Amino acid sequence: MEKALMKVSSLKAGGFWISSKAKEEFTNITQDISYVSNAVEEKAKWVFNKLKGKPVKTLPDLLREYNLPPGLFPQNITCYEFDATKAKLIVYFPSTCEVIFSDNSVIRYATRVKGILVRGKLTGIEGMKTKVLVWVKVTSVAVEGYKSDKVWFTAGVKKSRPKDAYEMPHDAVRVQEF
Repeated sequence: MEKALMKVSSLKAGGFWISSKAKEEFTNITQDISYVSNAVEEKAKWVFNKLKGKPVKTLPDLLREYNLPPGLFPQNITCYEFDATKAKLIVYFPSTCEVIFSDNSVIRYATRVKGILVRGKLTGIEGMKTKVLVWVKVTSVAVEGYKSDKVWFTAGVKKSRPKDAYEMPHDAVRVQEF
């Protein structure tokens, strides 16, 4: 009798292990499908805008036009949306990633970064972190003038970094978590 009860409880434990592993796999598959769906939707919007005759600027060109360094975002983005009437910028990435810049600063990007883009500033940022001693959410990035050689990052405190470190878009490295 004891052996039978022991066998039943080990099956339950095994069944729990199998079901938790299956749940984890389903979650991963769901996230992958969601990413593919979002990427397809964004590419479709890009194609329709192109067919309508709306010229699509590269993200570095858009940033340069707004007096921000063109390398603020990595070059391997999926796509971006910019609504000039609301000044809303959304940048999409294939996965969470990070870039180590030439000044040894590190910025981590979520799969979607949102912010308000105005001349010389990207404010209200969601989806961007920088490493100080720990990872800290970046809330704004600003350049104080056309001739300025500094980029100001607000991540809890306002800190300047050399603008030339962000002049060229870099390749991002995929990371597991934002």
